[in-house]
Amino acid sequence: MRRVKSKSVMNGLRCYLLFASFAVGLGVLGILGVLAVSGNEPAPGQVRKAVDFHLQDPRDQDTVSLSTLREKNKAVVLVFLGVECPLSNQFVPVLSALHKEYSDKGIAFVGINANSQDSRERVAAHARRHAIPFPVVKDVGNKVADQLGAHRTPEAFVVDNAGIIRYQGRIDDQFGIGYARPGKPTRRDLAVALEEVLAGKTVSVPRTEAAGCRIGRIAKPKTDGQITYAKQVSRILQKNCQECHRPGRIGPMSLLTFEDALAWSETIREVVDEGRMPPWHADPRYGKFSNDRRLSQQDKETLLAWIDHGTPRGADKDLPPPRHFSEEGSIGRPDLVVSMPRPYEVPAKTPKDGIPYQFFTVDPGFKEDRWIQRAEARPGAPAVVHHIVVFIQRKGEFFNPEAPGAVLCGTAPGDMPLDLPDGLAKKVPAGAKLVFQMHYTPNGKAQRDQSSVALVFAKKPPRHRVLTIPIYPTRFISRLDRIPAGADNYKLEAEHVFERDAHLLHFMPHMHLRGKDFLYEAIYPNGKKEILLSVPRYDFNWQSVYRLAEPLAMPKGTKLHCVAHFDNSAKNPNNPDPTKAVYWGDQTWEEMMIGWIDYYNDEEKP
Repeated sequence: MRRVKSKSVMNGLRCYLLFASFAVGLGVLGILGVLAVSGNEPAPGQVRKAVDFHLQDPRDQDTVSLSTLREKNKAVVLVFLGVECPLSNQFVPVLSALHKEYSDKGIAFVGINANSQDSRERVAAHARRHAIPFPVVKDVGNKVADQLGAHRTPEAFVVDNAGIIRYQGRIDDQFGIGYARPGKPTRRDLAVALEEVLAGKTVSVPRTEAAGCRIGRIAKPKTDGQITYAKQVSRILQKNCQECHRPGRIGPMSLLTFEDALAWSETIREVVDEGRMPPWHADPRYGKFSNDRRLSQQDKETLLAWIDHGTPRGADKDLPPPRHFSEEGSIGRPDLVVSMPRPYEVPAKTPKDGIPYQFFTVDPGFKEDRWIQRAEARPGAPAVVHHIVVFIQRKGEFFNPEAPGAVLCGTAPGDMPLDLPDGLAKKVPAGAKLVFQMHYTPNGKAQRDQSSVALVFAKKPPRHRVLTIPIYPTRFISRLDRIPAGADNYKLEAEHVFERDAHLLHFMPHMHLRGKDFLYEAIYPNGKKEILLSVPRYDFNWQSVYRLAEPLAMPKGTKLHCVAHFDNSAKNPNNPDPTKAVYWGDQTWEEMMIGWIDYYNDEEKP
């Protein structure tokens, strides 16, 4: 194999087993599920005035008066924020910068938290943690939100010194549902409105759609009903949501209690009705997968009916026991945890060309072959670790990440550790070393990372040895091919031919910010074709492993054909630069096309 291929794959691999972080600055696993859009246009020519309020900033107990701010300033920006809303938190630095830009020009800023689930103490702690430089007040009973017609966090209002609402909507268009524009927004809507108000002009675009979380308004749930939280809804949330939506996990809010579900009920309605949560991107027409996260139609209808009929609580006696979650991580208690040999200092800012992948080699001390049934890569500094791939380097051999037995496990934006059923395992030969491939993405604060991998050994010798390989287009990975500038549906293909009778276990398609869709197709020796997995809307921010419900036979000579399409046009809001051709590369702003698979050879003896 040509050297350029090995080096490119070594520096470009993303593990096929993934967990979650907020990629591209957002962490959209949790974000896509909780965001929505609001924008009810007022009647043409309608003038709306903001009613005065006197609310307290719980940080210092100072009272903020809208009328006083109007008297002292040319305009006041009121922006609704939420403690747990990912997009709201993403915009806090933007709002801080706007405050700095306009505070000397006669513009005052006030953050308003109207969420029923956000206590005064949480609002204060959130404002301190994010160093918000302007007052953040608590709108108890969401009275101000109701008067202004606010629906989302973040949603901004510009009120002039006469009390007239001159602008309502988004801050800018850099971040939204399913996208994060690299670099800067195409339109700074709030800033444009402020400039026009300061110039005495009519605001050219007085209303825009605000993307974000629904404000958790005060609700009075019914006591009882045919469908209640206690009888049905609590069990649906336990089964489908709480694995992620609990303290310390990827979900941006907890859904462990009735109060949690009530506060987020309107957001739950939206994401369930639109199929955004739970996240699952496979076309249901092809393949059956053991980790299919979709709600059943019955569960979906039950959740929506519960919300539509007043979110009744029901009787505590009908509640199920709380679901138990292991504190040892998703693989249970590990037999061994192996850490990077030394910490890595992650800088506060990303260098111009990004941080090259870092490699750390450690000897786990295995004197005999060890069979790994479960494994979990654990970031030491999750906020700045984009992905980890843990490789196996056999004793006395050069490191070859393309070898079928080289990949052990990893973590990246998305989900899931290595978790194999009894009888299947991965082999770490005696004397082998583990190599950590680390991709760091600075977030503005210097951090120290010392990641690790947790291992659970098979309790008895396996029947089959599980192997992992990447399927990729040779010309693209060798940089002989590229995705042209402006191309909105560019196709790349790759294939693998099974040289022995084998069984497929898992798929993990991988692309970057221009990835549109990915398909795996089997072409059997008799000429029959079968689509095994289709991902019609690939999401870089939630990369999934698709685990077949049953191992699928791949007779000798079967060709596994991978097809992917890319959008390198200006229509793709995630696109870093639609004017440039894109080549294979490690960094997020470059591209990849890898069809990872897990499989075992039928006759190979462990």
